[in-house]
Amino acid sequence: MNNSNSSPTNNPNSQPTLESPNGTQEAITSVKKSIEQLNFIDNEIEQMLPVPPIPNTLYEGPKNRVVSIVTLIAIALMILGLAIDNVLLGYTSAIIAMLASVRMIWPSWGKVWKTLIPPVWRNLIIACFGLLAAIVGLLMLSGANQQPGSRNIHINWDAIGAVGELIGALGQILIAIIAVYVAWRQYVISKDLTIQQNRITQQQTIDAYFQGVSDLAMDEKGFLEDWPQERAIAEGRTAAIIKSVDGEGKAKILRFLSQSKLLTPIKRDRLLGRPIFDGQGGYAEDREYGTRVIDLGVMLAGADLGKTDLRWTELSDANLVRANLNSCDLVKANLSRTILYEASLVGADLKGVKFFYGTAENATPRSRTHIANYQSGTYTGAVVENVDFTGVRRLSDEQGYYCCAWCGEKSRKTIPGGCEGIPNKLGR
Repeated sequence: MNNSNSSPTNNPNSQPTLESPNGTQEAITSVKKSIEQLNFIDNEIEQMLPVPPIPNTLYEGPKNRVVSIVTLIAIALMILGLAIDNVLLGYTSAIIAMLASVRMIWPSWGKVWKTLIPPVWRNLIIACFGLLAAIVGLLMLSGANQQPGSRNIHINWDAIGAVGELIGALGQILIAIIAVYVAWRQYVISKDLTIQQNRITQQQTIDAYFQGVSDLAMDEKGFLEDWPQERAIAEGRTAAIIKSVDGEGKAKILRFLSQSKLLTPIKRDRLLGRPIFDGQGGYAEDREYGTRVIDLGVMLAGADLGKTDLRWTELSDANLVRANLNSCDLVKANLSRTILYEASLVGADLKGVKFFYGTAENATPRSRTHIANYQSGTYTGAVVENVDFTGVRRLSDEQGYYCCAWCGEKSRKTIPGGCEGIPNKLGR
């Protein structure tokens, strides 16, 4: 029979407990090791954390106070030296006051130097002082070793005086240059502000125009598409604003009107003149007999539309005589029956531009006396006589054939790739 009160030491598989001496000692040792590990981790964390910067006041404050006190004492001693006629005390106090003042001014002067003077001017100012000092030094050394047995360096005061007068004159010229520069900068800033203000005013005018046309189109009492008087008012507004905005403003207006289908010829009821739906949620087009909500007419004659975005715009039947379309993005624009006489298309992107309907061989430019045939293409083409095609991009073969055939001898020389083998149907 085993003794239930046997000592734990007699049992090799037993664990030490807190009641036993060995268990207590091991627990204390384990606690000490845990505390040491925690202290080690705390030290590592403190080393990893960045040291917070100590405010400058802890360093500069006491120093500045001491220097200020020294300066005040030196000034007082200098006054005392002057009062009692003590030259040594006066000189010493003045030098100490000067050094202490320089000691206080120097840090602030560095900040002022960096704040007021741009980095570009710093090197220039230092270089100018160095150049003047070098010139004065060379003039002072110009009389060296002239008289044996005397001082090696003889100061040429006349030359230095001439340099001083020259520096004064240069200073006056520099002041005048700076004044001119400041006036020019003010003019440039004023001009930029004026241009910015004009752009803001122009955009507000264009927004008001958009809102006015939208109100006419969405009015419950009469739709813009239906009533001739409202269409006439819309055309009048368009003609007025087109002449008062720049090329980018014109392009914005054209894109708005084109995407709103206000420039597209709409099929209308023969009795009431109301637009007819196409059965697909929009208005049916009628190129032969349709009526546009807004007819551009001659609004764009001679207009400057260079470098503008006119992609997918409806410009058919518009008058663009002598218009500037240089570097213009005309991708997918409709220029059928458009008058481009003597217009400039230098560098324009003509990918997908519709110059005509039908085929290039049968298409002919528009005519005042003949009705256009949109099936065969006769009299549906743009008038491209004397147009400058220099450097146009992405001109297709069909577009090139039509332009070569109807642009005239002068313009044929500007078409990229040439017009070899294509007849000159214009005859001049």
